[in-house]
Formats: sequence, structure tokens, C-alpha cells
Amino acid sequence: MYTSELIQDYIEHLEVEGGRSRKTAENYRLYLERFVEFTEDIQVAKITSEVVRKYRLWLNRYKNFNDEELATITQSYHLIALRGFLHYLSNRDIPTLAPDKIVLPKVSRKQVTFLYQDEVRRLISQIDDATEQGLRDRAIIELLFSSGLRVSELVGLDRDHVNTKRREFMVRGKGQKDRPVFISQAAADHITNYLEARDDSLGPLFISYSRNVSPDTSGDYRRLTARSIQRILSRYARLAGITKHVSPHTMRHSYATDLLMNGADLRSVQSMLGHSNISTTQVYTHVTDEHLREVYEKYHSES
Repeated sequence: MYTSELIQDYIEHLEVEGGRSRKTAENYRLYLERFVEFTEDIQVAKITSEVVRKYRLWLNRYKNFNDEELATITQSYHLIALRGFLHYLSNRDIPTLAPDKIVLPKVSRKQVTFLYQDEVRRLISQIDDATEQGLRDRAIIELLFSSGLRVSELVGLDRDHVNTKRREFMVRGKGQKDRPVFISQAAADHITNYLEARDDSLGPLFISYSRNVSPDTSGDYRRLTARSIQRILSRYARLAGITKHVSPHTMRHSYATDLLMNGADLRSVQSMLGHSNISTTQVYTHVTDEHLREVYEKYHSES
């Protein structure tokens, strides 16, 4: 059987049995189609370690239409997809290369950008909350910092999703997995203030006030987009004189780092972030190294 004949089955398996999102499944399809392109649609029984070695070299030298090379992490994603595909074939007793023959490249740990509490306060101080739009922006930033929500989760929220009295609600994250989200009293208060200022009955929690927004048939035309959230954060960061790149994910990093620096354990932070693997959460541990040194200097007795 040829590789291309089995890719669709594998993609459907990822969505239905693997619980992966449609976006993730489509990314895997793209990565595997590159493998088909390189091998000219090889028969799966003929995939060998030597074929994979040459494929890795091809990925390392690959350039797109803009003459840009693939980042090491992107090359790794291609190999992860291929290894998952081989594992799927093995489970179906289809003869092919053993998935453990694929060794992933070492990827240097990416630098995590986060804001300290005083920087978050500087960000907030630039908001004019005398306007409805300002009330919205304050609620967004307070919610991001107190909840660690992904921007996709934030923009998908409706009014009735968030319980500001109990200050907790459920959100469906990556892999269609539900997790509880807790928010601060300040975030709950600012969301309430914003909703009380609105005179519409629209469902989305956060809406756009742009004059360029035009209705469509979905009735969801006013919902704020992820790109709009990015622009909002960038604007206030610039006004606050913060030179770091501030994005919705920066706020998520800030949330996780703040929890760890205040004594939260890694497993709890993993659950609150919705990470399926603890190794993903461990990216934050080196961020708190400086904080640990401060604790050591303060509390360890000299001999």
C-alpha cells in the first residue's frame, strides 16, 4: 500500500480516536504530504531508516517560495507526524518501519517572555475605562492574566459561559478537552462592569467596535478576533513603554510564571494551563530559577 492511500485514514483517526483538533489534524496532513512529495509516494512497506535519513536531510535543506528554510522545531513536527503515522500503521499490523527508529532532533528550549505584576499594572494604567471600549479592554487583560486562557479560548467565550459570581467556569481547550478555569475577583468585577455598560443582546463576551465590521449570515459578526486581541495588547504595551513583545500568549506565560513564583506546584499549573504533557509545562521552570535564588539567599543560613 502506498503512503498517500493511508494518510486520510490516519488523519480521521487523529480526530475521532486521538481527540486532536481539526487544525492539528490538518497540520499533520501537510507534514505527511511533504513526506509523500519527497518519496514520490513510497509504499509503506519500503519505508526504511535510510529513507528517513534522506528525508531529514531534505527537510534541513528545504526552502519555501520565499526562499526561507524550515526552523528546527518545524522539522521536528514533520518527524513527529511521520512517527505517529508509523505507529498507527503498526497498530493496524501494516508492515512498515518501526516508529521508534525515528529519533527526533534536539530542539533548544525557547525563551519564554512574560510580564511581572508591576508591568501588568503599567499595561492596565494606560486604559481609559471611561469608555465602553476601554471597559472591554480592561476586562480582557484582567481575564487573560488571571486565567491563563489561550486567545482562541478567550475569543470563543459567550456571555453565559463566564460565572462572575462563582468566579469559575469550564472551557474546551486543545484536543477538545474540558478544564476548569478560575478567575480573580478583579477580573470578575471588570467583566461585570463591561457587560453592564453594554446595551446590546449579542452573545459574544467580547465584541468589536470597529466601523468596518459588516454583518454576515452567522450572526456572530461582532465577535472580537484573536488578531484584534493582539493589536489591543500591543497598543497598550507600547503606551506603557514596555519593550518586550506582548501577545496573548505572553499573558498566558505571565499567568503560569506568577503561579510558580508564588509557590504553585508544577502539576497543578499543568492542569490549569490544560497541558496534556508535563514536559510542556516544564518550559517555565527555568524562568523561576532567578526567583529560587532569591529565596535561597533570603532563607538559607550562612555557616
